[in-house]
Amino acid sequence: MSTHLVTGAGSGIGAAVARRLLERGDDLWLLARDAGRARELAAAFPGARTLVGDLGEPARLSWALGHQAPPDRLDSLLHIAGVVELGDIGDLTPKVWNETLAVNLVGPAELTRLLLPQLRLSQGHVVFVNSTAGLEAHAQWGPYGASKHGLKALADALRQEERANGLRVTTVFPGRTATPMQVKVHRQEGKAYDAERFMDPESVATAVLTAVDLPRDAEIVNLTVRPRT
Repeated sequence: MSTHLVTGAGSGIGAAVARRLLERGDDLWLLARDAGRARELAAAFPGARTLVGDLGEPARLSWALGHQAPPDRLDSLLHIAGVVELGDIGDLTPKVWNETLAVNLVGPAELTRLLLPQLRLSQGHVVFVNSTAGLEAHAQWGPYGASKHGLKALADALRQEERANGLRVTTVFPGRTATPMQVKVHRQEGKAYDAERFMDPESVATAVLTAVDLPRDAEIVNLTVRPRT
């Protein structure tokens, strides 16, 4: 039985991945931003354990995990949480930039740093669920695109640094997916939302787990998944 820690399990792709891991009998840990969210996740995923730590406050993650009992070893750390706020560069404030970069980039970097001992012990796997915005950013996607470009750089550097320790590092780049975040994006874009036009979160979950389950003699480095419509 493998042990996994998932961020962003509250909805969308993260929830789909968490369900699949639980259904197959793996040991599952879920990161929650606060105690209330931890209770909600525990109720939604019976048998999973929770850790409380806010990715939006990276500097406090060390303190938060130091007052809890993370798993002794991890087979995978799955970074799926993320936030988005659209807007023109000329209109965006530092608050939007700082919040987006904290949750989407600095928080994952710090959480990875804190859990590297457990990952090294098992020669584990770090998966970053990025976005096609991490490959090419468009108008009004500046902060989100910047955070996701940075996340790819984080993954690439981590892969090279930890190869000698046996770690695998994968970046998954999903296109538009039918999630609550996509509903928010369409609202900000002023467009009607039609879930049928986008990928099901389960499809992206399959891509994530394909990378995780790949035999140890191979590694998926970058994987782009797009809707067919």
